[in-house]
Amino acid sequence: MRSVYLDHQASTPLLPEALEAMTPYFTQAFGNASSLHRYGLQVRDGIATARAQVAALINAESPDDIIFTGNGAEAVNLAIKGFADANHRKGKHIVLSATEHPTVLGSVEYLERQGFTHTKVPVDKEGIIDPAAVREAITPETILVAVHIANHDIGAIQPIKEISAITREKGIPLFCDAVASAGWYPIDVQALGIQLLTLSPHRFYGPKGVGVLYRSRRARVTSHIHGGVQEGGRRAGTENVPAIIGAGVAAEIALRDLNERIAHVSRLQHKLHDGMVASIPYIKLNGPKPGPLRLCNTLNWSTEFIEGEGQLLLCDSNGIAVASGSSCVSKSLKVSHVLEAIGLDHALAQGNIIMSLGKDNTEEDIDYVIERFLKVVNTLRRMSPMWQEFEDGQIDSVINPRGIGKSFTQHAADVSGRPAH
Repeated sequence: MRSVYLDHQASTPLLPEALEAMTPYFTQAFGNASSLHRYGLQVRDGIATARAQVAALINAESPDDIIFTGNGAEAVNLAIKGFADANHRKGKHIVLSATEHPTVLGSVEYLERQGFTHTKVPVDKEGIIDPAAVREAITPETILVAVHIANHDIGAIQPIKEISAITREKGIPLFCDAVASAGWYPIDVQALGIQLLTLSPHRFYGPKGVGVLYRSRRARVTSHIHGGVQEGGRRAGTENVPAIIGAGVAAEIALRDLNERIAHVSRLQHKLHDGMVASIPYIKLNGPKPGPLRLCNTLNWSTEFIEGEGQLLLCDSNGIAVASGSSCVSKSLKVSHVLEAIGLDHALAQGNIIMSLGKDNTEEDIDYVIERFLKVVNTLRRMSPMWQEFEDGQIDSVINPRGIGKSFTQHAADVSGRPAH
């Protein structure tokens, strides 16, 4: 049985070059970067190189603008909470999109308990925010605007240049979560006018255990981990040096190979999209169609009359690794807030899976996935009472209604006693 990994938005395999660079820092270059002797200097030099490599990936003004953290979630928390703590005298209002990652939403909700307020700006049916809505949401109390570069669930790329033009005009810093997009989409923080940005190297073939916060010198951030002077006093604690070294190498290779990766993965994305749509009835792509408005490696599907969990498990038994919702929330089996924000029918949101491609996927992988996924869908639909009722004309499709019976969602509401979404 073939094995195909299509969950690169959850994590990617470590590059051999990154592992090779990391290995000496587990054994030979074991010193503490805070030490003054040559062992410490050797490690400090390695971290400085990695800082410059990451800075180059996003065109930061200086390597000193790069802060290493324990992971992407910590970087997001430091960006939002650290900025709010440093700037609360200017105001206590934050503007963000309704489809931000749970780490962004959770950080803002925490601040709300500390007396801050926020405005969630809605997105359209493809998950894209209207810059005019950002302008309208800004108040005299607004100190930060948070809009991700591309969505973690549906791959929708946001109009960051247009939004940053507004934030510059208003004198408000712009924070962008780039965890889903770094390494898969060109990012230039200077050209885009971004003051705070987060990324996670294990999403672009680096190691786990390290995250990155880019902080422009014009954006003040206070530490939320205290007791040391590491990372310019903004993140206390002994550095995870091997992971930082690996992150630097992964960033350097991502920058070098970015155009090639995008071209290769985009071809596979188009092939997978076209094959799925052609072979599987009653399936819907969520978010923009493959092209300039969608991240090159992510496809989000809703397959009618069956649930996402069953699709995921049966795909796994066929050697295909996919996701059902964000990796941060999929264990809860809740409907994604992103799908709710784009107004997706609740029944379709429950039948949701995410396929995210990587640089090592092949044309043969895509052929295999299309063939096997059709069998997965047919197997699950044969087991589904809803599919049988649809075939009998008792209920109708949401994706392609035939004008007969009740919709799938209305029928489910009648059975459960809850109102239809």
